[in-house]
Amino acid sequence: MIKIDHLQVHYGQHLALDITQPIAIRPGERVGIIGSNGAGKTTLLNALLSLIPSRGSFRLGASIEDIAVHLQQNNYAQTMAIRHVIETVTGKKIGQDQRLDELIDYFSFQDSLKKKFHHLSGGQKQRLTLILVLFQDAPLVFFDEVTSGLDFESRQGLVELMDSWYSQSDTTLCYITHYYEELETLVDKILMLEDGRVVCFGDKTDLFQQYCGRSVYTLSRTPEHEALVSGFAQLKAPPHLIALQSPDQASDERISQTLNQANVNYKRSISDVEIMSFNAKAGRWS
Repeated sequence: MIKIDHLQVHYGQHLALDITQPIAIRPGERVGIIGSNGAGKTTLLNALLSLIPSRGSFRLGASIEDIAVHLQQNNYAQTMAIRHVIETVTGKKIGQDQRLDELIDYFSFQDSLKKKFHHLSGGQKQRLTLILVLFQDAPLVFFDEVTSGLDFESRQGLVELMDSWYSQSDTTLCYITHYYEELETLVDKILMLEDGRVVCFGDKTDLFQQYCGRSVYTLSRTPEHEALVSGFAQLKAPPHLIALQSPDQASDERISQTLNQANVNYKRSISDVEIMSFNAKAGRWS
């Protein structure tokens, strides 16, 4: 569906994107594109959509007309009722099109139809755009920061709805976000960028095992916790967390026993994308 041989984007003299390794995304795959601010995520999207000049060789297995895109900023008519915005964009009448009605019900959007755009909450605005994007039923969909600006519960609810909607679909998804926890259920593969370059690309589970091991235990970083787990192997982690590496079942048992006996709150994960990303970046440029 997407094949990149090499791809460069320059902003003046600045090399903003420099992909030198082959990237292949097959039909039906769901790929999370991650990286810090300025890593090149949105630049990659804009280059693939030919919205900005680029150099290199890449191919999309769909015409522009068959690609749906959710952008970070979407502007709609401010003075028109949302019902009319939806009908104008889709060319369909609400109440007369089964797919459109299903999406409105699915996202619990009925009460927003009479409102104007500037009266919608952040979550309602995102749901509006999702309805319009999903209505296209495109074989290839790009999502750019779908949940940006929403609180945690709103983000989680929206991601769960998207995950459920696409669970039986063969749509190819490219999902850009800086909220790593959203990716643990939503995507199968990870493409990580930093400073416009590829840090890693591959199956989410394979990357976790490569950079983290069998499992990871995370707990809050305090002097007491640091002393408690000083004998265990640790991974790179955000400053407020301690991440313990467990390469095998015996290590799992020792770590969990130590933490449980000390009555420590912790999380065990076999798919922590954030911890994986910290260690992939450290391994890439160490």
